[in-house]
Amino acid sequence: MKPFLLLSTRPEDAAAEGEREAVVRLSGLTDEDVVQMRVEEAPLPRVDLDKFAGVFLGGGPFNASDDPKTDLQLRVERDLGTVIDEVVERDLPFLGLCYGIGALSSRLGGRVDRTYGEEVRVAVVRLTDEGRADPLFDGVPDQLTAFVGHKEASRDLAPDAVLLASGDLCPVQAFRVGRNVYATQFHPELDQEGMATRIRIYSTAGYFPPEATEELVVFARGAVLAPEVHRLLTNFVSIARLRERSLIETPLEDSSVIP
Repeated sequence: MKPFLLLSTRPEDAAAEGEREAVVRLSGLTDEDVVQMRVEEAPLPRVDLDKFAGVFLGGGPFNASDDPKTDLQLRVERDLGTVIDEVVERDLPFLGLCYGIGALSSRLGGRVDRTYGEEVRVAVVRLTDEGRADPLFDGVPDQLTAFVGHKEASRDLAPDAVLLASGDLCPVQAFRVGRNVYATQFHPELDQEGMATRIRIYSTAGYFPPEATEELVVFARGAVLAPEVHRLLTNFVSIARLRERSLIETPLEDSSVIP
């Protein structure tokens, strides 16, 4: 079976490694199943997506709505944009997390701004009818609780995007493009300790007053999350593996079958 690609944009080593560890552990994969590329470190080489079962795009300090943007951020956006374009064209399984939802939405023509930014908290996320029928949310209740904490959000969906989950303060909590391209505003990849670590790493990044750091760490460690929230990661892996098997079992010359 093919590995998964994790695209990271976090310059902090602890944050980048924590993201990789969480994706591996909560998705039921192994270290050998995940290839991490840190896009902020150097220009992204040509990525051969044929080598991967699916792609995770993680979070980072950038925001799609930043103005102005640094030269580094502009380069990262160009590099990621090339991958996103090919992912969407091929309908390759893709899961955008945190910064990933803004990068995907803005690349596809959605509006991302600060209207529905969320402070660090536990949010109630509600599935739409389309979300309840989607395999990404298989075994997930119609309403769940998850960590959020973002300066921006998708204000308007990209054309042809399907809303899968919403919330009281942030209307776009998850969406799908095509059959296999997903993004979430909430954090299925963060458990209590992961959020506490993230709060400490980004204590001076403008998400909250620095003096509130320890109070928020205590909050994160005691937060009550829906246990099913992490199931999105295992479901995503299942979606990618099913597509991988269908490509192996379906002769390539049979163009009438679209995986």
